Amino acid sequence: MRVLRIGTEAIGYRLKEKVGSVEVLSDTLTRIRDGEIVIEPVLAQRLVERPSSQRRDVIAGLSARERQVLRLMAEGRSNTGIAGQLVVMPKAVEKHIANIFAKLGLPADAAEHHRRVLAVLTYLRSQPDVA
Repeated sequence: MRVLRIGTEAIGYRLKEKVGSVEVLSDTLTRIRDGEIVIEPVLAQRLVERPSSQRRDVIAGLSARERQVLRLMAEGRSNTGIAGQLVVMPKAVEKHIANIFAKLGLPADAAEHHRRVLAVLTYLRSQPDVA
């Protein structure tokens, strides 16, 4: 939780057991340098409360592609990174993210809320606990 309190950009926390190659470490460091938040997905899931049926229902309302985009956002991927993973144009990713924000009912006030972080937290809270 202390890592998350540092800020909402350019932070990272990886478990050394999960960094199996130089490429993974390099990717993580590059993403942090570029201003992303990179948190070990298993740890991120443990940081949030148990899923509620309401949160699962909200996520279930997303299309399969929107859930893919949201999962990649939860891994800390940028729009360009998501586009590369899904082999689509970045504009398509932007459209999916706008739809996700709308379907999740996230506030539009960027000065008060970081919608990308709120969307990821909603996604992580909807996931069952990882053993």
